[in-house]
Amino acid sequence: MKVGMLLPIAETDSGTILRYEAIRDAALRAERDRFDSVWIVDHLLFVWDGQRRGIWEAWTLLAALAEATTRIELGTLVMCTAFRNPALLAKMAATIDEISGGRLILGLGAGWNEVEYHMFGFPFDHRVARFGEAYTIISGLLRDGAIDFAGQYYAARACELRPRGPRPGGPPLMVGSRGPRMLRLTLPSVPIWNGWLCDGTSSPEAYPALVEPVDAICQDIGRDPATLERTVSISIDPSGRRQFPRHWYLADDLAAARPLTGSPAAIAAGIRGFGSQGVSHLQIYPIPPTLATIEALVPILEEVRRPVPNKGGES
Repeated sequence: MKVGMLLPIAETDSGTILRYEAIRDAALRAERDRFDSVWIVDHLLFVWDGQRRGIWEAWTLLAALAEATTRIELGTLVMCTAFRNPALLAKMAATIDEISGGRLILGLGAGWNEVEYHMFGFPFDHRVARFGEAYTIISGLLRDGAIDFAGQYYAARACELRPRGPRPGGPPLMVGSRGPRMLRLTLPSVPIWNGWLCDGTSSPEAYPALVEPVDAICQDIGRDPATLERTVSISIDPSGRRQFPRHWYLADDLAAARPLTGSPAAIAAGIRGFGSQGVSHLQIYPIPPTLATIEALVPILEEVRRPVPNKGGES
């Protein structure tokens, strides 16, 4: 199982935000310490408890990280299709895949934070229908290099994607959703699904209930569930206790979040518990989202990759 990390690119309650140099250094450290991937969330602005929280723009940051790194995979968790024209988004994805030498994982979603839509002038209505049209354009262009599509919300008439990136079928697409309509739109073709446990209980015991409706829809549409790659995002507090500074991430409707915590061995066992259930890629949200927390994740990753003795005492 691959293990990746969400990079902290949003402003904290105290008003601090990592500058690009620190974000780049965190990505380089993750690469050096043998994490498999780093991930960027895609938002424009948050409003919590009446206060505004800033965040860096995802695509621009991702392009810079594609140039700065050499081995580690780069993922979007997830890219909001409403914020960019879908045909242009496909072209941007192909370009970042080129810059990175084929290391992009393109996670897509419909978005949810209504306030940022209104602030930046994007329509919030019919989000699933809009996403469906955007997904058709993006997946068609990246897979085939051309599409002729006219929908109610988007159009790409006789559109070509030239030049192509380094992979003939484009970067792999991932959909992050629990909604039945979104799943039925994407599961017939999307290769990767992402489950989000960061706002709930980030333990392997929570996974079966999360994936059950996904498997059910796969079977309903005639797809073998085993052909769908599973990824899961969890939060981890490596300090072993819930005594971290207050942060917007654990406020309001996220106050019930229960990060995976304990000793490095206990956290590593929890991570391996996801792998034993068929999860191929795990993304870690560090709690609190600081550079110190990221550093504390390194011995946990080492513990995860340490051979586990069998019942006979041999590795």
